Amino acid sequence: MSKLTGPRKKINEIDKKIIALLNGRAGVAKYIGKLKKDAGVSIYTPEREVEIYENIIKENKGPLPNKALFAIYREIMSGSLGLEKKLKIAYLGPEATFTHQAGIKKFGSNVEYYTCPTITDVFRDVEAGRSDYGVVPVENSTEGMISHTLDMFINSDLKICSEIMLEISHNLLGKCGMKSVKKIYSKQEVFGQCRLWLEINMRGIVLAEVSSTSKAAEIASGEKNSAAIASMLAAKKYRLNVLAKDIEDNPNNVTRFLVIGGTIPRPTRRDKTSVMFSVKDRVGALHDILVPFKKYSINLTKIESRPSKRKTWEYYFFVDMTGHCENPNVKKALMGLEKHCSFLKILGSYPIGI
Repeated sequence: MSKLTGPRKKINEIDKKIIALLNGRAGVAKYIGKLKKDAGVSIYTPEREVEIYENIIKENKGPLPNKALFAIYREIMSGSLGLEKKLKIAYLGPEATFTHQAGIKKFGSNVEYYTCPTITDVFRDVEAGRSDYGVVPVENSTEGMISHTLDMFINSDLKICSEIMLEISHNLLGKCGMKSVKKIYSKQEVFGQCRLWLEINMRGIVLAEVSSTSKAAEIASGEKNSAAIASMLAAKKYRLNVLAKDIEDNPNNVTRFLVIGGTIPRPTRRDKTSVMFSVKDRVGALHDILVPFKKYSINLTKIESRPSKRKTWEYYFFVDMTGHCENPNVKKALMGLEKHCSFLKILGSYPIGI
């Protein structure tokens, strides 16, 4: 069509300018990488990532929505990281799990991903220096905290340096028709997130628990009359048909993932601090630990307890609060808290996930 010739020519001209600008940006990023290396500074800086996203929101006048620009810049930044240093990211695998998706959302496609069979292995991989960062799940909005991740922080010196919020959409996948399904594979937590849908639509069907949604998809791809509850990424990888889409009971089903590494990022305007502590065994101890937070106006967003596994009825508490550990009020609150603790560890201060 002759009417399209002019607009398409204009797009080609704009693309030419964009490519030149992107390569110019990449050149500056490569130089910054050299400066970071010389100074012994980490290549990945979450606080700078936040600044870039804030600039997008400030400068964007449309028609592209912020979400689309975030996705574009995620890959731009990923490409720049690859020029500075090829980052190695360990994650709870196998490939095509939601943790893998969370890693891609945070670091893009221009880094090296290493699958680990357990959360413990992710921690060990980063601790040993085989990977620069690790990605692990910590909490689901429907099923609650993931205790294994919390327990790993008891003996690990790794820090939380970022968090990822991933909207979780579950799908029934298979090679047979939905009426032919006799067995469904998935993780226990996933069955819990789809409980109502399964009771209504798949009553009487055998539910088989496996280690991951990706493993479930792999089994379903080779087993007759079987299906899996997994992601669209798993459907693509294992060439499965989508028998039913978005089957989670809660449409606002979000899983929170942590990026673990060796350092705590610098403050931004929107930070969260996570700490772990145990209290002295005496009357009023739990009341006393809350007083410093109220005194210094620190908002607690999460309190979770876990058995210490060292002494009967001894517990560790995990607390998330708003603010960075370098913030004066947060510092004072933590100093007040420490007076009532037999043990206190700052797990990390990091930008609040988007």
